[in-house]
Amino acid sequence: MSIATAKAQQVPRRWAVIVLTVLGLGLIAAPAIFQMFDRAPKGAVMIKGFKPFMTDARMNSFKRDISQIQKGVQQGDTQVAAFLEGPNGKAKFNSKYSNFAAFVTTWKPINADMNSMLDQIQGQIPDYEAVAALPPFGLFPWFFVIPGVLLVLLGLLALAKPTWWTKLRWGFVALGIGLILAPVAFQMFDRAPKGAKMITAFKTIETRKKVETIQGYFGEIAAGQGSVRLDLIPALQAKGLTEQQIATRFPDIQTLDQQWISTLQNLTPMIGAMSDNVVNYEAVKALPPFTLFPWFFVIPGLMALALAFLAGRRFSAEAETDDQISPPLSNTNPTNHQTQGAS
Repeated sequence: MSIATAKAQQVPRRWAVIVLTVLGLGLIAAPAIFQMFDRAPKGAVMIKGFKPFMTDARMNSFKRDISQIQKGVQQGDTQVAAFLEGPNGKAKFNSKYSNFAAFVTTWKPINADMNSMLDQIQGQIPDYEAVAALPPFGLFPWFFVIPGVLLVLLGLLALAKPTWWTKLRWGFVALGIGLILAPVAFQMFDRAPKGAKMITAFKTIETRKKVETIQGYFGEIAAGQGSVRLDLIPALQAKGLTEQQIATRFPDIQTLDQQWISTLQNLTPMIGAMSDNVVNYEAVKALPPFTLFPWFFVIPGLMALALAFLAGRRFSAEAETDDQISPPLSNTNPTNHQTQGAS
């Protein structure tokens, strides 16, 4: 007669493994859906391009340049005008030196706009530093793809070899914990919102229209400096002042004239960086909000842990048959044999 014995093996709930596999596919697909392979590297270029200018020292140097122009314009419009045409000769001065007078008028909104922009940029330096401290933007797509691929591989193995579940489930647990800890390790809960703040702040700055407007300002300032060099300085010299006397009596107007080239050299690279990164900024702005990025890791991580737990352990019994010959059992009562023998 044959006897069947059961050998129990631990296997997962199939539906939970399928969901884990789909979760991995979702992580793989996320960078493609959000065009991260194209947009994230552009973000890296933008961060690198802004780096030389996003310091208090550099921003303060830009402000000093603008302030010096303001001082020169103000001195030319007041002290120089009074010296050349007398205390009541402002109207005559404006008529005689019309190019400079026109620059005084155009400079006022330029000065206000440039200072506002520089203040706005300088206010974002801490936020920029937080974003720059994140892992390189070009790596972000792979932070989704790599754990996604691993989840899919583990899921396929668990479906093909359910009896391996006892070991495979720890792989899912490790991936879940890794996804949850990644934002903590990179301080994304603090840095990502600052990145979102910076992107919002640059919305009115990092545009093609704004860059072209600022480039136009340089033309206006150059024209103003030209009127100082070609009109006011010669007029002062005609009044008998030497270069040294002009420097002593009207230092701001002379500084405006003599330092314009260095001012231009200081400001131009920043405007160039702004112009070069308009497209890169648009790419970063088109990404999902930075405040959500930590949760793009934490939520899949929690799901992976929960599903690994829900997959649980159930037992699959496989019958094993052992053919053994057992001795026949007799239904004859021994007492009856004895009785029959006695008779």
